[in-house]
Formats: sequence, C-alpha cells, structure tokens
Amino acid sequence: MAWSFRGKAQLGGLLLSLLGWVCSCVTTILPQWKTLSLELNEMETWIMGLWEVCVNQEDVAVCKAFESFLSLPQELQVSRILMVASHGLGLLGLLLSGFGSECFQFHRIRWVFKRRLCLLGGTLEASASATTLFPVSWVAYATIQDFWDNSIPEIVPRWEFGDALYLGWAAGIFLALGGLFLIFSACLGKEDVPSLQMAGPTAPPFYAAADESSDSFYLTTRPRNLFI
Repeated sequence: MAWSFRGKAQLGGLLLSLLGWVCSCVTTILPQWKTLSLELNEMETWIMGLWEVCVNQEDVAVCKAFESFLSLPQELQVSRILMVASHGLGLLGLLLSGFGSECFQFHRIRWVFKRRLCLLGGTLEASASATTLFPVSWVAYATIQDFWDNSIPEIVPRWEFGDALYLGWAAGIFLALGGLFLIFSACLGKEDVPSLQMAGPTAPPFYAAADESSDSFYLTTRPRNLFI
C-alpha cells in the first residue's frame, strides 16, 4: 500500500498521540510527583503522588493511600480531575482519528466525513495535552513556591520535583505534537489523498464505418470518454 503525505502525517500523529496517552496514564499512577529527603536520615525518602504517599527505606517501600479527597492540597485535587479527564479525551481522540485516517478504509465513509473525524480527533488530543500540562505545571509551581517560602524554617525539609512531573511534561508534549499532526493532515487538500475507488476498465475504441459510398470498407476509431 502506497502511503501519501497525508497518510504519513496521520500515522505520525496517531503514534505520537498514543505514546503521549500512555505516558499520561503512567504519570497519573506513579507516586513520584514530589520527593522529600531527610538530612537526618539519608536512607529515608518520602514520595507523594495523586493517590498515595510512600516512604522508601533502603529497598523497602511503605505506601498509604490518601483517606479523603478533600484533605488534599488544592493543586492535587485539581490534578486528579484533570488527569482523569485527559485520559478520556486522549482515548476518544485516538479512536476518532483512527477511524478518520487512511489506515481505516471503509467504502461507505466519505472523505469529507473522515476528514472531520481526523480534525476532531486532533482537537481532542490537543485538549488532552492541555489537561495534562496544566496540572503537572501547577504542582511544579506549588512545589517551587513552598521550597522558597521564607516563612518556613530552614531546618524543615522541603519537597522537590519527582520523576513523574518530567514524564508528565513529556506526555503533554507528545499529545500536543500528535494533535497538531492530525489537524495538519486534515487541512491537506483532497488531491493528496489516494483514490480508494479503483478505476474502471478502459473502454475499447468505438469503431464505425468511414464511408459506405466507396467500394472499400475500412474502420476508423472514434474517441469516446467513459464516465464511471
């Protein structure tokens, strides 16, 4: 199967969107949104995520889930909601973009409808990117504010960035790129799309008698266009 430029753009957008969606799901599950190291006990490290807080002591990790949603800081409450919404938007965008791409060929689906599906899927992927980058950046901003808060005594340990934040930023970038690729492919003209309908057989030349008045009888070709 020969891929057009539009098909390659769609495939790249789908792969980037899928990679970003998987990274976003992993980011939501990971507890390493914030890390805290104790100077008095270097072997003990605290990590906090959206769902639980854990204490790592050498090779042993003890985790405890948050008992109440309302007891969480405001940035973690909003992050929970937006990250779950990001998963739904990303998955729906992948499904719509897949049906609207050249990979999915169904003779009853018109090109205009497939184009709209691809455009809508790309828009949903871009929205999923925004709902991923916003909570991750908000948690990072709150961590920086608490770290440089002068009202907190210096002896008190400070929370720092966890690995999940960097993964969340990468997921948002992948989702944004995937959405842009899908939207760009939907904006391409129809002439870039290979025809899904096979051309009909070429009609044989139409022969007619050239002149019946003469003694010789011969055939001449008459051009005729065949419309299907």
